[in-house]
Amino acid sequence: MFEELLDETGRFMVETADRILENQCTSAVLHAADGGSWPEALWAAVTQAGFDRATLPENEGGVGLTLAEALPLAAIAARHAAPVPLAEALLAGHLLSGAGIASPVGLTTVAVGTGAVLRPGNGGWTLTGTLTSVPWGARADNLVLVAQSPQGEQLCLLSRQDWKAEAVRNMANEPRDTLVVNAMLDPARVAPFDGGTETLARLAALARAVQMAGALTRVRDMTINYAQERVQFGRPLGKFQAIQQTIAVLASDAAAAEAAAVVGLKSPEDPLAVAVAKSRTGEAAGRAAGIAHQVHGAMGFTHEHPLHYLTRRLWSWRDECGNERYWNTLLGNALLLHEPENLWHALTDIGNQAA
Repeated sequence: MFEELLDETGRFMVETADRILENQCTSAVLHAADGGSWPEALWAAVTQAGFDRATLPENEGGVGLTLAEALPLAAIAARHAAPVPLAEALLAGHLLSGAGIASPVGLTTVAVGTGAVLRPGNGGWTLTGTLTSVPWGARADNLVLVAQSPQGEQLCLLSRQDWKAEAVRNMANEPRDTLVVNAMLDPARVAPFDGGTETLARLAALARAVQMAGALTRVRDMTINYAQERVQFGRPLGKFQAIQQTIAVLASDAAAAEAAAVVGLKSPEDPLAVAVAKSRTGEAAGRAAGIAHQVHGAMGFTHEHPLHYLTRRLWSWRDECGNERYWNTLLGNALLLHEPENLWHALTDIGNQAA
């Protein structure tokens, strides 16, 4: 996936991740994680390969990939329904590197929102607030967030003892915990952050778009294979024209989702490019998941069949970091500012600024 964005190093990492995750994301691992168990061996394989540190500079044990170069790894993880916060770790590394904050050892996640307040005092900072929907917040060793301060929005790095967690899960049974923060931070863990919460929310939305695009490729492949193998009325389901047409819609949505995600990855600093990515992948996720279950029939709704590990993630990620309505509204309001004769140029220029 996303071959046009990858250099030789990126392609090697994506191919390696695909092999490792295919072996690690077994039915037993997915089932246990769905019940609340942390997939220790899976995360160890991810960290040993260095995927979680891909956005960190080489002097910190990373690869030095940009966020756009690294997020295809999150797409591969999503394709395998890997129940680990790889996307969040990549985003955290990108943020810390950009702010000049040294990345700590351990699992680092990201909190998106405006629930934290930073106040100066005693040669450092006091951080307080309640954060909701923090991915793997109860399990994480470190946390990156943006907080409001008298000097403007600041990027902050917290360690495990800085918060108390209440376990919460989304539809896919992924941790989306509530954290109550009350911490003293030294100056080395705080840095000014251009763009603040808006930038963090945009990059998190892009990560979810890339994940949905990755999961959709697997949903497409599973549905095509099932239609070829499942025999009904004496012939495979895929031989029926109505089924072929339905699967064609699913395949088109999967292709459109990847193309839209590429638009966002090419211009991650452009809110309109990210709006295209998140809104289109979200639209595709809703329709494609429904089609996949329709083709699979009753079998696809059983807990034993792996389809639900993907579709429940698609439904969850679709609503996280802004749903289609939110991003389409942002996109529409921006386009309404253009005169009619400039509208087509404005539309076709989205995502091309970095080209």
